[in-house]
Amino acid sequence: MSRTGRAERATKETRVAVEIDLDGSGAADVSTGVGFFDHMLDQLAKHGLFDLTVRTEGDLHIDSHHTMEDTALALGAAFAEALGDKAGIRRFADAKVPLDEALAEVTADVSGRPYLVHSEPAGMAPVIGRDYDTTMTRHIFESFVAQARVALHIHVPYGRNAHHIVECQFKALARALRVACEPDPRVSGVPSTKGAL
Repeated sequence: MSRTGRAERATKETRVAVEIDLDGSGAADVSTGVGFFDHMLDQLAKHGLFDLTVRTEGDLHIDSHHTMEDTALALGAAFAEALGDKAGIRRFADAKVPLDEALAEVTADVSGRPYLVHSEPAGMAPVIGRDYDTTMTRHIFESFVAQARVALHIHVPYGRNAHHIVECQFKALARALRVACEPDPRVSGVPSTKGAL
């Protein structure tokens, strides 16, 4: 059974189209106009083994906020569609990923309820590359969980380099979501006493 999702979002600020295959090979074809964000979405696909296509045109003449926010919203919606009723999945997973001096810890619950707990070291450089505002990392995850309807706890206990701090979060998220979405051969139906997720 195919576990694919597609979402489109069009506003006066952005036009976004996202396609995802949860049972892919990690292939990414991503273009948002924000170079470092593209790099992070490539990491999400590669380490989650998701096939991911993203096409975003945004009002980058203002800043990168709307582009990244709306892309994350569409990604979350496509992810939720791909999961379907969530029957037979593992549901819970966690991952720890180091990147040189930085470490990210992510715990995921594909619960049907959006929630984010997020912490990272204070005093990060304000910008990575030309236009990635580092204060947006939390908002990207907030936007994703709002549409994906998952609970994420993301914690970076230490790190110095802003690039490393952000990148290890996306890699750990990818690994946690990959396991949480995997079929569990011992699970029959939806993994919840409620009968629905």
